[in-house]
Amino acid sequence: MADLSPPATFYFDLGSPYAYLAAERISGLFAEAGLVQPEWQPILLGALFRQLGRDSWGNGPQREEGMREVERRAAAYGLPPVAWPEPWPGNMLTAMRVATFAKQTGRTVSFSLAAFRQAFAAGRDLSDRDNVLIAAAACELHPRALLKAVETEGVKTALREATERAAELGVTGVPSLLVGDQVFWGDDRLEEAVAAAS
Repeated sequence: MADLSPPATFYFDLGSPYAYLAAERISGLFAEAGLVQPEWQPILLGALFRQLGRDSWGNGPQREEGMREVERRAAAYGLPPVAWPEPWPGNMLTAMRVATFAKQTGRTVSFSLAAFRQAFAAGRDLSDRDNVLIAAAACELHPRALLKAVETEGVKTALREATERAAELGVTGVPSLLVGDQVFWGDDRLEEAVAAAS
């Protein structure tokens, strides 16, 4: 019998523009390779950084250079021009709890792509709950149920534990793809990760 378990886990945070670039390409790359789609795992990048004593390049001297690089890659991949949300980076806690709830209801990919596009194709700030709800509505997540769900211990704990587990597995940033016990960190390592998964 064929093994249909995902060959890889895709770790992401909706505030990361590089994770957006990877999210837009990953399904196609796995499909072209004839592989089962990876599991999408939301983690809270801010919490991961705190654990590792690091910060986002978006808050540092590489900010402008990094933003131009993201824009160049988006154009090279045939994606819409990047529209930067204001503020960026923003507070992704609610958005990532919603992504966790979406995962629990089998809608991780559809919600996450809708949210990434809200942020980096439409330039809408995902720290604003309404922008998260627009993305959720696109994949039929009901706003009232959603707002209740993100306040539950089950969702909060699931996100916290997923982030801690990612750190234990050697994930130090997003996007990261875990293939076996090997971590491929960065949008530019997607093809390498797919080759390893094959």
